[in-house]
Amino acid sequence: MMVAGEHSGDVYGARLATALKERLPEAQIFGCGGEAMRNAGVRTVVNAHDFAMVGITEVVSGLPRARRAFHRLLDEASRERPQLAVLIDSPSLNIRVARELKRRGVTVVYFVSPQIWAWKRWRLQQLKQRIDKMLCIFDFEDPIYRRAGIPVEYVGHPLVDTVRAGLSREEFTARAGLDPTLPIVALLPGSRRIEVAFNLPRMLEAVQRLTRARPVQFVLAVAPTIDPGWLERELIRDHGDRSAIHLVSGLTYDALAHSDVAVVASGTATVEAALLGCPMVVVYRVASLTALFARFMVKVPFYSMVNLLAGKPVVEELIQGKFTSGNVAREVAYLLDHPETCEAMREELKALKSHLGTGGAIERAADAVVQMLRPTGASVSAGIRQPAV
Repeated sequence: MMVAGEHSGDVYGARLATALKERLPEAQIFGCGGEAMRNAGVRTVVNAHDFAMVGITEVVSGLPRARRAFHRLLDEASRERPQLAVLIDSPSLNIRVARELKRRGVTVVYFVSPQIWAWKRWRLQQLKQRIDKMLCIFDFEDPIYRRAGIPVEYVGHPLVDTVRAGLSREEFTARAGLDPTLPIVALLPGSRRIEVAFNLPRMLEAVQRLTRARPVQFVLAVAPTIDPGWLERELIRDHGDRSAIHLVSGLTYDALAHSDVAVVASGTATVEAALLGCPMVVVYRVASLTALFARFMVKVPFYSMVNLLAGKPVVEELIQGKFTSGNVAREVAYLLDHPETCEAMREELKALKSHLGTGGAIERAADAVVQMLRPTGASVSAGIRQPAV
């Protein structure tokens, strides 16, 4: 059984399912995921979209849908009785799934650790009771779980193997309709509609400020989870003159690799930008009520994974009240005007790669899963039944 409750987990799940089928060709995999996992041969009885929610208001409105999907998933687990479950990220969903699976006697592996070091550290006790092994993707997470007595293996970050540009700068600018002689600023407002709705308007206001002051062009990278048509309508509504903004789909890594600066919504995209060495300003905004609760629950010195990994403020963070169009425009302008600062930031970002592993995270995760399924030294030819995962 494999459970991914959001887009990034769906992508990791698809790669992991492929690696598992290479090792266990007859394995049957079912669970919760999206298009990527379905294309990888996973029978998804529940769609990851049913659980993809951000912020308190969205969670409240989406609870009935998520509850129905949760029970469909568990009903299928009771029917299939899998030998092992791989739960991927999405702690609000998967820690609950883990509890129910342990009650059913299912071995549980958790891939992509919940951010217990940021908030809800008490979940360590829940994880100790509900999972059989944690596969973490950041090096500093390993000792946290070892101290808590939770079996753990650091496998590295899956993005290390996939984040790379596919086009040269000349090819990218031609494809995106950009002028290769002008500075390029990438805009990454998020991978969910609610994130885009909160983040994009202020980004576009910053675009207006910057284009009035200097020759610069912007590339808006459309996440695969966002409908480009919807984004285009939002863009036109909020930004009448869009001549300086170019939308691209499926070219996010190229946009980050070939932009001079990026404005990135806090999340996985900041790690992707770091791996591509793109100087950035990190932004994020949520509903006021969500921000109020987060103020008391989140216990970290920084919001972006870049700064958390570095242990210092490598990139500027404009979160909630600090996220204004004026602040964004000022920070972007400063980076464009100070190439030495950008170069220093690139060197800091390059140093962060050591915290993400050397590649092969999915392969190591697949090996760990197989090891949980079969005794050391055993093989399929020795008579072990091919499992339902």
